[in-house]
Amino acid sequence: MNRVLLLIVTNIAVIVVLSVVWNILDSVFGISQALQSMGLPAHFGYVALMALVLGFGGAFISLWLSKGMAKRSMGVQIIDDPKTVQERWLVETVQKQADAVGIRMPEVGIFYSEDPNAFATGARRDHALVAVSQGLLDNMSTDEVEAVLGHEVSHIANGDMVTQTLLQGVLNTFVIFFARVVGYFIDSILSKGEERPGLGMGYFISSIVMEILFGFLAAIIVMRFSRKREFHADRGGAELAGRTKMIAALKRLQQSQSAHDLPGEMAAFGIAGGVGKGLKKLMMTHPPIEERIAALEAEQSAQYQTA
Repeated sequence: MNRVLLLIVTNIAVIVVLSVVWNILDSVFGISQALQSMGLPAHFGYVALMALVLGFGGAFISLWLSKGMAKRSMGVQIIDDPKTVQERWLVETVQKQADAVGIRMPEVGIFYSEDPNAFATGARRDHALVAVSQGLLDNMSTDEVEAVLGHEVSHIANGDMVTQTLLQGVLNTFVIFFARVVGYFIDSILSKGEERPGLGMGYFISSIVMEILFGFLAAIIVMRFSRKREFHADRGGAELAGRTKMIAALKRLQQSQSAHDLPGEMAAFGIAGGVGKGLKKLMMTHPPIEERIAALEAEQSAQYQTA
């Protein structure tokens, strides 16, 4: 309850401060008058500011909280003091790979799941988390696990979490703003030029509908970026552990009928992805595993031809 209250108070404080800043800028630069001269209502300036704050604020808050949320939601047990041969190997392997790509050692953890999976998350490259499932450790060879770890470390080294957050923030801003722009024009058409003290129901209903539609289109863009990012992480895992090991790890995941997306925020940062066709495929965080294997095998074949 205290965390919820703190979040509410913080959001209110941010809105108040930004409102004061907006009023100062508006009075100095005459932004509202400029908007009115363009035929747009003065409140569009406030809408733009709100869209910017909510669009980027929500995305970065999610990123900032991602590591803590992952630990709690997935039940990740952090390996602070390795007690088994397996734990020591995990920590040493991640340390070696982190040194190779030039990042600070991430936290390493294990979460209980019978499904073979792993993920990386964190707000900064030097303050990240790599976690693997018990199912992955039980069902994969040491070489295959090494490749999976290399894939996740590559996500961190590539700054994928921050890049996706920036993309999400930009898209969120456009979704919020343009949904309300469309809502305003639809409301103007429905009112047929009648003078009214404020915006009508046409504005509010159409804004909600357009935000859902634009949000869906934005999600398709984010998922496409996420799928392309997986190919880069696979390539990074191949460089850190060896292409043969990376291909073998993906084939092992392909054989597992139970492999599926991680829940919620973790889905985009896992090693395994779901299976989908048509519209469902557009909303997948990961490309089909067979496409990832084919991409690595094509690179391997090209390397042999040039050797």
